[in-house]
Amino acid sequence: MSAQKVIFSHYDTAEYLQNEEDIAAYLEAVMEENDPSLLAAALGDIARARNMSQLAKEVGMSREGLYKALSGEGNPAYATISKVANALGLRLTIEPLPRSDAQV
Repeated sequence: MSAQKVIFSHYDTAEYLQNEEDIAAYLEAVMEENDPSLLAAALGDIARARNMSQLAKEVGMSREGLYKALSGEGNPAYATISKVANALGLRLTIEPLPRSDAQV
């Protein structure tokens, strides 16, 4: 019995972010992970789904610099994250975590 070769197609999250509801659901799931690099990468996915070149102009960065900052491996400053979110028509908000009986 020989092993079958399985071929997977390339997956790109940006291809599935087709409307505001998709983007909101994606960001909501990402924010639940509380991982700054994941948030940066998610904003990068959204930027690629929209128009990275135009976004770079609006944010005042080079396209390459923006790709690097939003790669998930970069370490963008909060100012960069905020500018990108605003240029994408998004607002980052903070809300309290649900409290358990053990928290005071």
